[in-house]
Formats: sequence, structure tokens, C-alpha cells
Amino acid sequence: MKHFERVNPITGGTASTAVAMSPSDARAVADRAAAGFRQWAEVGPNGRRAVLSKAAEALEKRGKAFVQAMRDEVGATEGWAMFNLMLAAGMTREAAALTTRISGEVIPSDKPGCLALSMREPVGVVLGIAPWNAPIILGVRAIATPLACGNAVILKASELCPRTHELIVEAFAEAGFPEGVVNLVTNEPKDAGDVVGALIDHPAVRRINFTGSTAVGRVIAKRCAEQLKPCLLELGGKAPMIVLDDADLDEAVRAAAFGAFMNQGQICMSTERIIPVKAIAAEFTRRFAEKARSMQSGDPREGKTPLGAVVDRRTVEHVNALIDDAVAAGARVLAGGKADNVIMPATVVDGVTASMRLYREESFGPIVAIIPAADEADAVRLANDSEYGLSASVFTGDAARGLRVARRIRSGMCHINGPTVHDEAQMPFGGVGASGYGRFGGSAGIDQFTELRWITVETLPGHFPI
Repeated sequence: MKHFERVNPITGGTASTAVAMSPSDARAVADRAAAGFRQWAEVGPNGRRAVLSKAAEALEKRGKAFVQAMRDEVGATEGWAMFNLMLAAGMTREAAALTTRISGEVIPSDKPGCLALSMREPVGVVLGIAPWNAPIILGVRAIATPLACGNAVILKASELCPRTHELIVEAFAEAGFPEGVVNLVTNEPKDAGDVVGALIDHPAVRRINFTGSTAVGRVIAKRCAEQLKPCLLELGGKAPMIVLDDADLDEAVRAAAFGAFMNQGQICMSTERIIPVKAIAAEFTRRFAEKARSMQSGDPREGKTPLGAVVDRRTVEHVNALIDDAVAAGARVLAGGKADNVIMPATVVDGVTASMRLYREESFGPIVAIIPAADEADAVRLANDSEYGLSASVFTGDAARGLRVARRIRSGMCHINGPTVHDEAQMPFGGVGASGYGRFGGSAGIDQFTELRWITVETLPGHFPI
């Protein structure tokens, strides 16, 4: 079997190797999943709960292996890897708790003697396509709730972290799922389109979930539409954080730094636009720039700094180009700046305007734009001036005011006096606009990964007009 190599972004050496599957290999995996589904769909809710609970324990046992894999494949710090593992295990336990919440209802019927029921049933095989940036969280999220609903799953691993995603499937296999229920597909980067296309087109695959870039999400959505298959898309973001004139500035600075620079800004919810109103803009910006300058980047293998490496040179080149464009148009770099390797500094750019690429383009790196607003209404306008709509944040000393502002922001999620980066297993997670559609998490996940059916039972003789 042919293999491919993932290169360590820091050392240039081999981080991992994985099987380079072809489209025909992927179709064979989907065949196995279809066979596994028939057995798993018959397992009762408490049986599914027991296996998922064991999967959470099996994930936690692999802590050291996950840390090493994420460090070598994507340059992650140990702290980020362990946070990934903690939340992923929680997501698996939340999925286990969902098994007895997959319910229906009795619906009053106008027809005498007719018992009308709505029922949720598993759909078949669910394809989950997960990215590299939060690989344990997003890999587990792609498969845990579908499994709780009685489906078989295929995890299509990221080409940038195949070993990390392989560890997830190894943990779930140890938990005792029947043969063919939990499956992994790995492929070389050049084959990704053909492999994913083969899986979407396979008749046994009935639902698709994808977390990744908006550009790729559009391609997947079109392919799913051709097959009339529902998909759940969690795509890019350009999260705004509004800081109003009555905000606690110290708290806002801490939340902004966490939201902008956690995992080197490589999170779909990362704070990419900070929008302080004029009355406090200068003071907030001064404090925030000082905070950013105190946040050091370093080799995650040494574990001495809060920021590690970005995933590859392309990220370095992209962020550098955004800085060059902004500065050329009049913006000022207050902290950090351009980098010549994957150990990038926390960078703050002030005076960003709509004429600059940094205003609209997702950076997915350790850089944040400060975009001053005249007042509250202008801040909301700026927050909504984006094709994206995943996460947002509002800082204010008045919770009622914060709620009013939050409801005027177009986003799937909004946090009042909290950072834009916030995830919990039981919450409805997803965006609007170019950030995608559909929701992961809790009962929203049940809606995504089951088929809602209407079934009737006639208890009286029928009366027919013909």
C-alpha cells in the first residue's frame, strides 16, 4: 500500500506517514461502513452510550501520543493539545448522553382512530471531514454525535495531521464499536478532491459534515447538492469584538488577547477584528498592544512560551502580505510584525480600514486588526461589514445593552463580556453567511444526523370515498 509523508513545519523532517488511499480505496471503506451500519443501528441507546463512554476514556489514555502528534504535525503547544483532548473527551461523553434524548412525539390527528407519530431514525453512513487546526476537537465532533444517533461514520483525516486523526479512530476502535462502524480515510493532498468526491457520491453516505475553509466548503456543498445529500458546513470566520465605552478595559484586553492569539490565531472563532468605540479606543489600544508585546512565541518542543508555531510557510507568507498591504495603505503595526519562519509573533495592526485586505480577508494567523468606531451604532455596522458570521463578542458594563447589541450582530454565536473563542459540547455551534450553515452540538446535532419520519397507525376501520 502506498504511503505519504507529513513534514514537520518546524524541523522539516518527517512528522508522520499515512496510507495514501485512492478513490477506489475510499469507496471500499464506504462499503465496509454500510455493512457496519446495519449492526450498529440495531444497538439500543444504553448500549451505544456504554461504548461511547469507553471511547472517551480511550481518548484520554492517549494524552502523550496526542501531544506528540499535534506538536510534530501542526506545531501545536502542549497546552493546546491537552485542551483539545479535554474538550474532545467531553464531546464524546455529551454524545453518549444524547442517546436517550433521540425522541419523537405523538401528534394529534384530525382522522378518527389515527395514531400519528414523529420518529427520528439513523440515516446510514455519515462522512465527517475534519481540519488540522483543532484536530482532536474537530475530528471527534465530526463523528461522535452521528455515532450516538446510530449511524456508521467515516472520518476523512486532514492531510496535515493524519496521525492525530488516526489516534482518534484507534481510541474509538478500542472502545468496542462493531466492525465497520468507525472508519478512517487518509490520502495525499493531491488526491483530496477525488477521494472526497468518491465518498460524497457513494450511495451509502447519506450525510456529510465539513469543517474548513469557505472556498472548499462551497465545492463540497455543490457536490452534495448534485447528490441531493444534506451537508453541515462550519467554515471560515472574521470574528469581531466590540468594546463599548462602559467596558472593563482590563477584562476586554485579556479576552481579546486570548481570542486573537490562542493557537497562534488558527481557530475559526479567532478574534480577527477588534472594534473599540472612539471614547476608549486610544486607551484600549495602548493596553492591548502592551499585552500583545508580552506574549512570546517559541518552539513548542521546548514548551517555554504561550505561542507555538503556525502550520506552514503559506501562513507566514499570507500574514506577511496582509501586513505589507495594510502598512502601505496607512495602518500602523503596534506589536509584532513580519516573520521569516513559522515561529510568528503576536501582531497588532491599528487604523485598519475597508481599503485594506486585513479588513476583510481571514488571516488564520497571529494577527489582529484594530478598527476604531465612532459610536455603538457604527461599531455594529463595522461588525456586520463582513461576508462571514461565525462568532462575535461585545464588551460592556451593562448586560442589557450588551444583549441589545448582540442581537443586532449577524453571527451564529455571540458572547457578551467573553472572548470570541468559546466552545462547549452541548451548545449549538455554527455560523451564517460565508461561515456556513447547520449546527453541531447537543440536540441540534441530533437534528442534523437523524431522519425525521412520520408514521401512522390506524386503529379504526377506514372510510374511503372510492
